[in-house]
Amino acid sequence: MGGVKIVAVIPALNEEGSIGRVVAAVPRDLVAEVIVVDNGSTDRTAEVASAAGARVVTELERGYGAACKAGLDAAAGADILVYLDGDASDQPEELAKVLGPVARGEAELAIGSRLLGQREAGAMPPHAVFGNWLTARLVRLLYGVRITDLGSFRAIRRADLVALDMRERTYGWPVEMIVKAARRGYRIREVPVTHRKRIGKSKVAGTIMGSLKAAYFILFTTFRYAFRN
Repeated sequence: MGGVKIVAVIPALNEEGSIGRVVAAVPRDLVAEVIVVDNGSTDRTAEVASAAGARVVTELERGYGAACKAGLDAAAGADILVYLDGDASDQPEELAKVLGPVARGEAELAIGSRLLGQREAGAMPPHAVFGNWLTARLVRLLYGVRITDLGSFRAIRRADLVALDMRERTYGWPVEMIVKAARRGYRIREVPVTHRKRIGKSKVAGTIMGSLKAAYFILFTTFRYAFRN
């Protein structure tokens, strides 16, 4: 894409059943490199990802944010980063759609919205839909940004992400990116994306404890930056 180096970053924890097909589906005519961040998997995630053509880096500190930050550090030569999940719920074929607003200079942060797009029945449990709605409302009230979703499928220039000085090591990472981008005056755009049932059990929505932990970190992060100078 006009000499712009685009790198896909896929955080993964025990995703051997899906990671191969996700890596293989990333459009290589757009993406120069696929980095899979193995977040301490106990299965064959790293082996399968490597066989599918990804560069695998390891982040042993468990946490979604820790894995995302490791991907940022590993992609030192990238111009634009595209983050997506390794469980096959995000559709790599739609990468160009998510990338578009950033590549065209229309936004600094582009987010794939599952709520604006098509969702396979059961892909998002009711508590996940409600949590997204609540956080989106809080982000609008506290930061003046209209969003519908905290989706992990997103694109941002690497330099712009570095400037945000990301600190969250947990599930607070996606909302931290949004609220810090808002505070810096970044243009944020949502694009509708297709969301399908994940392969395997969700680390977040799959258990009550996982859901509660994620909700705590997301809400804590949403409020944490609202009243800072």
